[in-house]
Amino acid sequence: MAGKIPQYFIDDLLARADIVPVVDSRVKLRKTGKNYSACCPFHDEKTPSFTVSPDKQFYYCFGCGASGNAVGFLMEYDRLPFPEAVEKLAASLSLEVPREQLAPGQVKRQQESQSLYQLTEQAAEYYRAQLKDHKVAARAITYLKNRGLSGAIAKEFGIGLAPPGWDNLLNQLATSAEKADQLERAGLAIRRQDSDGGQGKQEPGRRHHYDRFRNRIMFPIRDQRGRTIAFGGRVLGDDKPKYLNSPETPIFHKGRELYGLWEARQANRELKRLIVVEGYMDVVALAQHDIRCAVATLGTACGEDHIQLAFRHTQELVFCFDGDQAGRTAARRALEAALPQMQDGRSLRFLLLPEGEDPDTLVRQIGGERFDQLIDEQGRPLEDFMFDLLGEGINVQTMDGRARLSKAAAPLLDLLPAGVYRQLMFQQLARRTGLEQDMLEEIIAAEKARTAKLAQQPVQPPQLHKQPHERSARSDVPAEQHQPTGAPPPMPGAGDEYEGYEGSYQDFAPPADYDYPDEGQPTAESERSHQAPTRRSGQYRLPAERMLIALLLHHPQLAQLIDDDTRFRNSADADLQLFAELVEVLKTRPEYNLNQLLGHWRAHHGADSFDTLAKLANSQLVTGARMLAINGQYQEYDPQTEFCDCLRSLDQATEKLRKRELLNQLRSAGNQLGEEQLALLAQFRRK
Repeated sequence: MAGKIPQYFIDDLLARADIVPVVDSRVKLRKTGKNYSACCPFHDEKTPSFTVSPDKQFYYCFGCGASGNAVGFLMEYDRLPFPEAVEKLAASLSLEVPREQLAPGQVKRQQESQSLYQLTEQAAEYYRAQLKDHKVAARAITYLKNRGLSGAIAKEFGIGLAPPGWDNLLNQLATSAEKADQLERAGLAIRRQDSDGGQGKQEPGRRHHYDRFRNRIMFPIRDQRGRTIAFGGRVLGDDKPKYLNSPETPIFHKGRELYGLWEARQANRELKRLIVVEGYMDVVALAQHDIRCAVATLGTACGEDHIQLAFRHTQELVFCFDGDQAGRTAARRALEAALPQMQDGRSLRFLLLPEGEDPDTLVRQIGGERFDQLIDEQGRPLEDFMFDLLGEGINVQTMDGRARLSKAAAPLLDLLPAGVYRQLMFQQLARRTGLEQDMLEEIIAAEKARTAKLAQQPVQPPQLHKQPHERSARSDVPAEQHQPTGAPPPMPGAGDEYEGYEGSYQDFAPPADYDYPDEGQPTAESERSHQAPTRRSGQYRLPAERMLIALLLHHPQLAQLIDDDTRFRNSADADLQLFAELVEVLKTRPEYNLNQLLGHWRAHHGADSFDTLAKLANSQLVTGARMLAINGQYQEYDPQTEFCDCLRSLDQATEKLRKRELLNQLRSAGNQLGEEQLALLAQFRRK
């Protein structure tokens, strides 16, 4: 695999190459004395201010400040990454680019990444072909046309179709078991769970994977080099979730990518600004109306990495969100993530749309030109938006109100980097509150001391009742084979009413007679001594939602067990939304321990959710008999087993709720029920 390009070759290449023909082949140069000049290709101008020096082998624009050597010009003009620019310049001189030798581990990682890039690109080609040729393509095309999209814009963004069915992509690309595994690593296939609902048996000969994306409009997600690295899918119909994203993979990290950025760079020589929106369709709809500078986060809140990436390509960001409470919350999080990146010269504005509108619907009503005017006229600068947001519900005409505003705003302003903008923001806060800046600095210091004290408090471990001689409930059955009876607990509600709840929990491990279908898998006999231990009756002190958060705080590695947090993020439950955000942070920063995580959270997510996490971190996780028998030795609870128990409890509660809703529908139908519906109703009543 290719390694780094040696520096000696780059130096030699620049010494051999002549920048004049490189530039002249793209921008017509004119001889002016010993140099050459032209109108700058990187900004609009009528009088030439772009100069190329053959002596210095350098270009410079006196208008916009663009400058560099031959490689830099190719990178800017042809929009190439550095390695491709070097290779292109070397090819023009008939030179072969050498590469440094990589370590074996690096070679293996590059080979894996390269295979995943190829696979995702093949998948993108397959989805595009299905949008043209599949028998249900007409429905997808009608949907896109109804959303106002032309064939040209769909082609530009590579929009495709994942047809209905469980194994269309697998049949096309998975020519072997190894290929199926690669599709799983690329986030395009899902390994099947046990066919009997988790009891450990699998049908003989059953395929072990199925397509992740089915019956969906497909939006390929491209990195800064234009490579397809992941997908987003919008369902055709009423299935849930409406939008489904690829999970994290070795080549895709959603916290570091922006959908539409590559397309925006291709459409603009210079990005004067980037408009950050919430959805794929918002980006594509704005592009359809000739607003070619919109990007979207990938099913996650806008974070620091997103802001850094955006500011590498422009000096102005505009956050354009819905005007409802969810949109305001997203704007608040974006604001907090952006503050540490607000160096002098950068601009940040917010445009909250009327409630019930999003960029997609609004731009179709008023057109692209008027939408641009809205941004210019109603886009609010960071300082105005921030102070008005923090001042909601506060009467700054009173001393108490000014004190509350100071306490809320000062720690956020402290996130700003040193510079003129930071000083101006503190002056603005001082004018609004009547406080001197040294008093504001004291408020910041006090808040920092409070945060540090909370973060340094030792976390109390779970208090467990140790019963070292407890045996299985049935003395004649080995503990690892005993399955406790009784239904899992229902999903609890929030609050203290769950205190003291007792319930039984099923064993997470497969039973002893589990039939591994693949050759080379461990047998039941070889795994018997390593099975998860028997679970005993006990009691949670926390609802399942908060138990998940508490376990994640104590054991951050558990975040890697969540392949897709969409269902938690889309939940109406605030605790599950908090859990999804926590998973996202820990996936992008797996090295964080508890203190680092709490410090990060306090800085970027506000005091309310931080206080919730701090309390959960110091709560007792479980009470009751929680000792587990492993190989005859009794140990404390297993975090992964507890974690999976909570997830399963939520799934079962969701299924129970679905059945209850269906039962209510059947009951309300009354005499209109047919024989099958009556039989189903009788079955539900028996349950």
